[in-house]
Amino acid sequence: MRHLLKSNRGEGYIDVVVLVLCAMLVIALAVKVFPAYIIKQQVDTFAVELMREAEIAGRVGTETTQRELILREKTGIIPTIVWSKSGQIQLNEEISVTVTYPINIGLFGGFGSFPITLRADAAGKGEVYWK
Repeated sequence: MRHLLKSNRGEGYIDVVVLVLCAMLVIALAVKVFPAYIIKQQVDTFAVELMREAEIAGRVGTETTQRELILREKTGIIPTIVWSKSGQIQLNEEISVTVTYPINIGLFGGFGSFPITLRADAAGKGEVYWK
């Protein structure tokens, strides 16, 4: 009897089961969180392209609104956009834009709800001289 209690046969099975369980949890977490990184990249690109359009056009108006609609169609996201200034932007005048997009990265089949707000800022200077 004493010999059977001291035996270590089968000890590795428990270690393997725990290791596989931990690996599956890490993979499940990555599958839920990774799309948030993709959307963050889209929000960053959204802000940079809107700012570039405002710099080239020299104003925040119809050009930036049209570009916003095109970006919404391409990316499939509808973020909130806040400009530091509207209207004409004089040559070398600084302007900034903030793009925010809320996303929920709930984990494991709805057991957790983790709403986060992705935010991207872009700044630039006007490239048009208005008389």
